Amino acid sequence: MRKFLSDSVINIKPSGIRKFFDIVSEMKDAISLGVGEPDFDTPWHIREEGIYALERGKTFYTSNAGLKDLRIEISNYLKRRFELNYNPDNEILVTVGGSEAIDIGLRAVINPGDEVIIPQPSYVSYEPCAILAGAKPVIIDLKAENEFRLTSDELLTAITDKTKVLILPYPNNPTGAIMEREDLEKIAKIVKEKDILVMSDEIYSELTYKGKHVSIAELDGMKERTILINGFSKSYAMTGWRLGYACAPKELIQQMTKIHQFAIMCAPTTSQYAAVEALRFGDDDVAKMRQAYNQRRRFLMDAFNKMGLSCFEPYGAFYVFPCIKEFGMTSEEFATKFLQEEKVALVPGTAFGDCGEGFLRISYAYSLENLKVAIGRLERFISRLRSDR
Repeated sequence: MRKFLSDSVINIKPSGIRKFFDIVSEMKDAISLGVGEPDFDTPWHIREEGIYALERGKTFYTSNAGLKDLRIEISNYLKRRFELNYNPDNEILVTVGGSEAIDIGLRAVINPGDEVIIPQPSYVSYEPCAILAGAKPVIIDLKAENEFRLTSDELLTAITDKTKVLILPYPNNPTGAIMEREDLEKIAKIVKEKDILVMSDEIYSELTYKGKHVSIAELDGMKERTILINGFSKSYAMTGWRLGYACAPKELIQQMTKIHQFAIMCAPTTSQYAAVEALRFGDDDVAKMRQAYNQRRRFLMDAFNKMGLSCFEPYGAFYVFPCIKEFGMTSEEFATKFLQEEKVALVPGTAFGDCGEGFLRISYAYSLENLKVAIGRLERFISRLRSDR
């Protein structure tokens, strides 16, 4: 059978996130802080609209690009929240989650041998999707002392004459890092000078706790060279609905739609009707969930401070990325030992790139009650490690 399999697929490592999730699912009394999935139910009025769509028999294919009403609401939302103007007729594509948008966006622009710059630590799908599109991934190791922001010097060093795309993963999974306007302005200047594309993954844009999220597409001259990725999973607690979208110049959306057309046909119809409701009437739901996440974020930062665990303060998404280098273990060893002894699952930082070594990702997309129990166990575990030295 091996001779029939693709070498590029075989050489891709499985996701490091799922390993610990699978173990904890079979462990009695275990707590998982490993999966980036909101613990909130999808707000009732959004679920109700999905149910109503089924009751009305709205079970047929939509257009390849997505429901026209949904694309109009996406356009309205981006204008209302971020002063972005996208034409719903030809600059917006509704996808099966943000992950599909990443995949087809790269496939639409990559020729064999093109380079894709990927700052890490970052979401696990970027590098495999780049490889499957035929690109060479060029990794930038982000640094804790820079709060895991991408600097202009780091970007300049990574660019070659083969660079086609920069992936900009902010607010960041797993670090919680954000890029502010002045950071993005420096990046945009280089992007324009070097004539490359940006894929800006803004799936956590609504979960920003310091000021307001800024999209690089807002900056002068950047909308026409940006593929903006967003969706409904994180901000509206709609992970299982599998719905995202991409916004880009019409020539690019046309090619992405072609791939989407042959591979997917269209995003789930029921989910699209629910998403129209989310965009029209869901701002208050997002605000309430963001407030709860921020409370949990502040609880974790205070707890880390009290136990003397080093962690820069993240201002986006729903993750913290504490440093465990003082204990002389790899991230994998620490996470495995902690799971075995205290029955709490965290994700090793190396699941998000080699430069994540010495860090752990802790998701606070869980109840404050669960977080308190888990952090109590972490404090006890760390105390034992320190006393044994």
